[in-house]
Amino acid sequence: MKRLASHPYSAGLSLLARRELTSTQLRDRLTRKGFTPEAVNDTIQRLTEEGALDDRRTANMYARQAALIKHRGPRRAILDIVALGIADGIAREVVSQTYEEVDTQLVIQRALDRRLTGRVQDRAQFQKLYQYLVRQGFDGPLAYRVLEKRSANNTCPDK
Repeated sequence: MKRLASHPYSAGLSLLARRELTSTQLRDRLTRKGFTPEAVNDTIQRLTEEGALDDRRTANMYARQAALIKHRGPRRAILDIVALGIADGIAREVVSQTYEEVDTQLVIQRALDRRLTGRVQDRAQFQKLYQYLVRQGFDGPLAYRVLEKRSANNTCPDK
Protein backbone atom coordinates (compact mmCIF):
# COMPACT_ATOMS: atom_id res chain seq x y z
CA MET A 1 0.00 0.00 0.00
CA LYS A 2 1.26 3.49 -0.89
CA ARG A 3 2.15 5.73 2.00
CA LEU A 4 0.98 9.30 1.50
CA ALA A 5 3.44 12.03 2.41
CA SER A 6 2.25 13.99 5.42
CA HIS A 7 4.17 17.12 4.49
CA PRO A 8 3.35 19.10 1.32
CA TYR A 9 7.03 19.50 0.41
CA SER A 10 7.59 15.73 0.50
CA ALA A 11 4.39 15.14 -1.44
CA GLY A 12 5.45 17.73 -4.02
CA LEU A 13 8.87 16.16 -4.46
CA SER A 14 7.27 12.76 -4.81
CA LEU A 15 4.93 14.02 -7.52
CA LEU A 16 7.77 15.76 -9.38
CA ALA A 17 9.91 12.62 -9.20
CA ARG A 18 7.31 10.81 -11.32
CA ARG A 19 7.01 13.44 -14.04
CA GLU A 20 7.56 17.08 -14.90
CA LEU A 21 4.61 19.21 -13.74
CA THR A 22 3.67 22.86 -14.01
CA SER A 23 3.17 24.89 -10.86
CA THR A 24 -0.58 24.90 -11.61
CA GLN A 25 -0.68 21.12 -11.92
CA LEU A 26 1.31 20.67 -8.71
CA ARG A 27 -0.92 23.17 -6.89
CA ASP A 28 -4.04 21.25 -7.98
CA ARG A 29 -2.60 17.88 -6.92
CA LEU A 30 -1.42 19.08 -3.54
CA THR A 31 -4.75 20.78 -2.89
CA ARG A 32 -6.60 17.54 -3.77
CA LYS A 33 -4.41 15.76 -1.22
CA GLY A 34 -5.87 18.08 1.42
CA PHE A 35 -3.00 20.47 2.08
CA THR A 36 -3.87 24.05 3.04
CA PRO A 37 -3.49 26.80 0.44
CA GLU A 38 -0.75 28.44 2.55
CA ALA A 39 1.24 25.20 2.77
CA VAL A 40 0.81 24.63 -0.96
CA ASN A 41 2.00 28.15 -1.78
CA ASP A 42 5.04 27.77 0.48
CA THR A 43 5.86 24.40 -1.09
CA ILE A 44 5.58 25.73 -4.64
CA GLN A 45 7.75 28.71 -3.79
CA ARG A 46 10.41 26.49 -2.19
CA LEU A 47 10.42 23.96 -5.04
CA THR A 48 10.67 26.79 -7.58
CA GLU A 49 13.57 28.41 -5.73
CA GLU A 50 15.36 25.04 -5.58
CA GLY A 51 14.81 24.48 -9.31
CA ALA A 52 12.77 21.31 -8.88
CA LEU A 53 9.72 23.11 -10.28
CA ASP A 54 10.20 25.24 -13.39
CA ASP A 55 7.30 26.20 -15.67
CA ARG A 56 9.64 27.33 -18.46
CA ARG A 57 11.45 23.98 -18.44
CA THR A 58 8.13 22.14 -18.45
CA ALA A 59 6.83 24.30 -21.31
CA ASN A 60 10.00 23.58 -23.27
CA MET A 61 9.54 19.84 -22.77
CA TYR A 62 5.91 19.98 -23.92
CA ALA A 63 6.79 22.15 -26.94
CA ARG A 64 9.48 19.69 -28.08
CA GLN A 65 7.08 16.80 -27.53
CA ALA A 66 4.39 18.58 -29.56
CA ALA A 67 6.76 19.13 -32.48
CA LEU A 68 8.85 15.97 -32.50
CA ILE A 69 6.50 13.27 -31.17
CA LYS A 70 2.95 14.47 -31.71
CA HIS A 71 3.74 16.40 -34.92
CA ARG A 72 1.66 19.41 -33.98
CA GLY A 73 1.97 22.91 -35.29
CA PRO A 74 2.96 25.95 -33.25
CA ARG A 75 -0.58 27.22 -32.68
CA ARG A 76 -1.75 23.93 -31.19
CA ALA A 77 1.42 23.65 -29.09
CA ILE A 78 0.78 27.07 -27.57
CA LEU A 79 -2.84 26.19 -26.77
CA ASP A 80 -1.83 22.88 -25.19
CA ILE A 81 0.86 24.49 -23.05
CA VAL A 82 -1.43 27.31 -21.89
CA ALA A 83 -4.02 24.66 -20.98
CA LEU A 84 -1.43 23.20 -18.58
CA GLY A 85 -1.50 26.47 -16.65
CA ILE A 86 1.61 28.09 -18.09
CA ALA A 87 1.45 31.79 -18.87
CA ASP A 88 0.65 32.66 -22.48
CA GLY A 89 3.82 34.74 -22.87
CA ILE A 90 6.06 31.91 -21.71
CA ALA A 91 4.21 29.43 -23.93
CA ARG A 92 4.60 31.64 -27.01
CA GLU A 93 8.27 32.32 -26.34
CA VAL A 94 9.15 28.66 -25.75
CA VAL A 95 7.17 27.45 -28.77
CA SER A 96 8.77 30.11 -30.96
CA GLN A 97 12.25 28.99 -29.87
CA THR A 98 11.39 25.33 -30.36
CA TYR A 99 9.99 25.78 -33.86
CA GLU A 100 13.05 27.84 -34.83
CA GLU A 101 15.20 24.83 -33.93
CA VAL A 102 12.88 22.24 -35.48
CA ASP A 103 12.15 22.15 -39.21
CA THR A 104 8.44 23.04 -39.39
CA GLN A 105 8.26 21.57 -42.90
CA LEU A 106 9.39 18.23 -41.53
CA VAL A 107 6.86 18.42 -38.69
CA ILE A 108 3.94 19.15 -41.05
CA GLN A 109 5.07 16.42 -43.45
CA ARG A 110 5.10 13.90 -40.58
CA ALA A 111 1.66 15.06 -39.46
CA LEU A 112 0.38 14.63 -43.01
CA ASP A 113 2.03 11.21 -43.33
CA ARG A 114 -0.09 10.03 -40.40
CA ARG A 115 -3.21 10.53 -42.53
CA LEU A 116 -2.01 10.18 -46.09
CA THR A 117 0.02 7.64 -47.97
CA GLY A 118 0.81 8.72 -51.47
CA ARG A 119 -0.99 11.64 -53.05
CA VAL A 120 -4.16 13.62 -52.42
CA GLN A 121 -6.72 12.14 -54.81
CA ASP A 122 -9.58 14.64 -54.91
CA ARG A 123 -10.94 17.91 -53.59
CA ALA A 124 -12.85 16.30 -50.71
CA GLN A 125 -9.73 14.55 -49.45
CA PHE A 126 -7.74 17.79 -49.88
CA GLN A 127 -10.24 19.72 -47.77
CA LYS A 128 -10.38 17.05 -45.08
CA LEU A 129 -6.59 16.95 -44.83
CA TYR A 130 -6.38 20.74 -44.84
CA GLN A 131 -8.81 20.93 -41.92
CA TYR A 132 -6.82 18.26 -40.08
CA LEU A 133 -3.54 20.17 -40.47
CA VAL A 134 -5.11 23.45 -39.35
CA ARG A 135 -6.60 21.69 -36.29
CA GLN A 136 -3.13 20.35 -35.55
CA GLY A 137 -1.94 23.95 -35.28
CA PHE A 138 -0.33 24.65 -38.63
CA ASP A 139 -0.80 27.91 -40.48
CA GLY A 140 -3.46 27.68 -43.22
CA PRO A 141 -1.27 28.89 -46.11
CA LEU A 142 1.49 26.46 -45.12
CA ALA A 143 -0.98 23.57 -44.94
CA TYR A 144 -2.37 24.53 -48.35
CA ARG A 145 1.09 24.63 -49.96
CA VAL A 146 2.09 21.27 -48.51
CA LEU A 147 -1.14 19.66 -49.70
CA GLU A 148 -0.81 21.29 -53.09
CA LYS A 149 2.56 19.60 -53.53
CA ARG A 150 1.04 16.23 -52.56
CA SER A 151 -1.93 16.49 -54.94
CA ALA A 152 -2.22 13.72 -57.53
CA ASN A 153 -2.96 16.00 -60.45
CA ASN A 154 -1.00 19.04 -59.20
CA THR A 155 -4.05 21.23 -59.67
CA CYS A 156 -5.17 23.22 -56.68
CA PRO A 157 -8.77 23.04 -55.55
CA ASP A 158 -10.45 26.33 -54.81
CA LYS A 159 -9.74 27.66 -51.32
